[in-house]
Amino acid sequence: MTIYTRTGDSGETSYFDGTRVRKDDPRLDAYGDVDELNAWLGLVRATAAAPSGDAGIDVSLDEELAHIQRDLLAVGAQLADPAKKLAPRVTKAVVTDADVARLELLIDRMDAELPPLRRFILAGGTPTGAALHVARTVCRRAERRLVALEPRIDPVLLRYVNRLSDLLFVLARAVNRRGGAPETEW
Repeated sequence: MTIYTRTGDSGETSYFDGTRVRKDDPRLDAYGDVDELNAWLGLVRATAAAPSGDAGIDVSLDEELAHIQRDLLAVGAQLADPAKKLAPRVTKAVVTDADVARLELLIDRMDAELPPLRRFILAGGTPTGAALHVARTVCRRAERRLVALEPRIDPVLLRYVNRLSDLLFVLARAVNRRGGAPETEW
């Protein structure tokens, strides 16, 4: 089997159920943003794991990021399945309130090591911290796209992406702190 199918050459693609849609369909935009976010998290993990990588991401945090990447594949799968034919059959393609709670616990754990935030801060810091800030902004864009979808999507997806953007902000701060990069206030 080859990677190219030629079925998208006319500017259309298919949802899981076979429905053909234009590639500028709002739902495709949404899961394209989710896919971009997933790629940024891959860059975060690769940057941290490189020989000259940041010390701000330990093994447990890398495992959490890998879990989040799998969650994002599930979010994308749910978005690519508007008829809800796949999700009930494939449990790994479902994001639940337990996943949102897991993110909240991680936010609380990471936030506990940070000083209180009193002002806005400029994105930057270590390479991994800066990549986390970019991931956060992509996450916010994905959230805006999800909110705009009609018919409305499963509310747990919105909660998950909203909480994830909060987590990415806290992670960027924590990674920068661990890496000795001071925050630049605005």
